Amino acid sequence: MQLKKASILVVDDDTDVLTAVRLLLRTQVKEIVTEKNPENIPVLLRQQAFDVILLDMNFKSALNTGNEGLYWLQKIKELKSDAAVIMITAYGAIDLAIRSLKEGAFDFVVKPWHNEKLLTTITDAISKKDNGHKAASVGAKAPVAGTELIGDSPAMQDILLKIKKIAPTDANILILGENGTGKELVAKAIHEQSLRAGKPFIKVDVGALTESLFESELFGHKKGAFTDAREDRAGRFEAANGGTIFLDEIGNISLQQQSKLLSVLQNRQVIRVGANEPVDIDVRLLCATNVPLQELANESRFRKDLIYRINTVEITIPPLRKRGHDVILLADHFMQVYAHKYMKPVPGLSKSAKEKLLHYHFPGNVRELQYAIERAVIMADGEVLEAADMLFSPIESAPVEVDAAQESNLEELEKVTINRVLQLHSGNLTKAARELGITRTALYRRMNKYGL
Repeated sequence: MQLKKASILVVDDDTDVLTAVRLLLRTQVKEIVTEKNPENIPVLLRQQAFDVILLDMNFKSALNTGNEGLYWLQKIKELKSDAAVIMITAYGAIDLAIRSLKEGAFDFVVKPWHNEKLLTTITDAISKKDNGHKAASVGAKAPVAGTELIGDSPAMQDILLKIKKIAPTDANILILGENGTGKELVAKAIHEQSLRAGKPFIKVDVGALTESLFESELFGHKKGAFTDAREDRAGRFEAANGGTIFLDEIGNISLQQQSKLLSVLQNRQVIRVGANEPVDIDVRLLCATNVPLQELANESRFRKDLIYRINTVEITIPPLRKRGHDVILLADHFMQVYAHKYMKPVPGLSKSAKEKLLHYHFPGNVRELQYAIERAVIMADGEVLEAADMLFSPIESAPVEVDAAQESNLEELEKVTINRVLQLHSGNLTKAARELGITRTALYRRMNKYGL
């Protein structure tokens, strides 16, 4: 169903809200019905069917408990309405709005909302309803809008709900997790569900920036500030103004770089290299690292005052080996992606292939699974992928304790493997990293480690 054919019910005791929604939707939908008194909801639902219901979380009613929205959400469900319910809430009631998702709401919007965000949420609700998805679903094969966050494991459910809760705020977020777990996808999901969604999302791999490039890349420079500065250039912070900046591999920057970053975050200003005048910035900061928080908190490695600044809320993404059946959901997703990319029929997974995926430890996490499925789709001849088609990267090793002799042997094996793959691809680092199932940055580190 298109938005133009939808019937919408809006229930809110604030006449200004009803007027605003009516003006916004009257040319967008087939019918919009507004109601101040939630007591009339049962009558309205018996009289006609609605595709979407916008329901306030708090009414100035006799209940007056702060749970009015949840009460009426339950009543709507009891009346067997198949309308997708979108809760309307203020910042102070976000905890209740999160609870409403568990009790069957499709989504929630925070007052004051952006009109585009409200329209998108309503459109998504209608689309999910048409496709037979339950409005309450926040897991399984339902990714967060615009991303590929897929999973129905308890750990992923918790992350999806946490994103719903923190995204509408401007809190600084630290995303923790092993390489390949999807930290960038979490960052994008937070941005896309924030009030800054229509503004820039700028990613910077700060761990790969040299000392000389760090300031210029992040804060910009003036013409003539150094040899290659042929023109004025805004840095990444200025480019992200009004939106979100995502600093990946934050745990790998030096103490000197940390000091410069802390100054910018405290003052909310940047000074371009070669300039004297500060430039005001308004950004939401998201950071990510694969370094465990306890190790990051070592003062000799990372400033604690900077940790507090970037870590208002933290999200820890579990490794794939701890996500159970999610590996099958992800494999199905990647099979569809690569079958479409390489113009091949979407294959199925045999029982033996599923068993192999479920029992493999995936040290390279989701990224390793993605590359394994891509290779399998390319090489497969039949319509079903078998266990033999599931080949994993030789560079990864199981996360088990090893003694010194074993560690030496593993390092030698890793060095030989890297050298062989580099030769195979004639020194092309991008292709070599892809073949090994790791990032270019991780490949750089390993090459430096082994003197390659």
